[in-house]
Amino acid sequence: MNFLEKNTKWFYFGIIFLICFNFFVWKEVFYLYKNSELKVNFLNVGQGDSAFVVTPQNHQILIDGGPDSTVLGKIAKQMPFWDKSLDLVILSHPEKDHMQGLIEVLKRYKVNYIVWSGVKKQDAEYLEWLKVLIKQQKMGAKIITAQVEQEIKVGNLLIDILNPKENLFGRDAGSSSNDTSVVAKLIYGKNSFLFTGDIDAKAEADLIAKFSGDVGHPPILSLKSDVLKVAHHGSKYSTTDIFLESVKPSAAVIEVGKNTYGHPTPEAILRLKNIGAKILRTDQLGDIVFKSNGQNLFLLK
Repeated sequence: MNFLEKNTKWFYFGIIFLICFNFFVWKEVFYLYKNSELKVNFLNVGQGDSAFVVTPQNHQILIDGGPDSTVLGKIAKQMPFWDKSLDLVILSHPEKDHMQGLIEVLKRYKVNYIVWSGVKKQDAEYLEWLKVLIKQQKMGAKIITAQVEQEIKVGNLLIDILNPKENLFGRDAGSSSNDTSVVAKLIYGKNSFLFTGDIDAKAEADLIAKFSGDVGHPPILSLKSDVLKVAHHGSKYSTTDIFLESVKPSAAVIEVGKNTYGHPTPEAILRLKNIGAKILRTDQLGDIVFKSNGQNLFLLK
């Protein structure tokens, strides 16, 4: 083989390499820009809550993380393999079935903003949560204590905090932090999602009293939402008739797995049926995915 033949061989090899590389690059560019809609994934993480939200501008938001590391595999499938960062993480309240998965995520991903209630718990999981918060803060994360009427803008997505009703930073949550849950309403155009953590009837009543839609409350702070993330996995002590009358959801997502609590309870299911909401359960359907273009809402799975 002479010199010319050798160079011709390497020339064609280089062309093929560049074509393949170019295909890879454009594939990833399309991945980054193909999402022109809001995508809300209610993740099947067993007996716990976790939702992964991707905005039209490809901001990535994780709300709760479930009871174990299952969430890691779930979000990895939704993100480019090289991406190890999240724009926003919200912890509804520091109970293991919402928090443990987030601890695992915060050990492996860099987060720009972390929103939580700030209440104290006296258990090992809570101490581990504080450790990863400190680590994230050293990496530049901004830690925000949630409080009613805070507003978070993520591109075209608006997130309104409706609970806790006051700053709870450093307060002892006692035996249960359920009613301190961060309640967040996600609004994209005409579509909305209401995340309720594990609040029970008392907190629901407080929300109704504050956001009942009376004169003086702008519509953006109303409870009415297209999709309701049912509180406390369908406990009979939550999802009251009067609360559902205020929310008027078209769809109700119950994040639940195998459990000994009887979740979701017949009482909660009946109340949801009475309001006419489409009931969607992660223990039956797996991950539940919605897309919104700001005008219309689509259930993908």
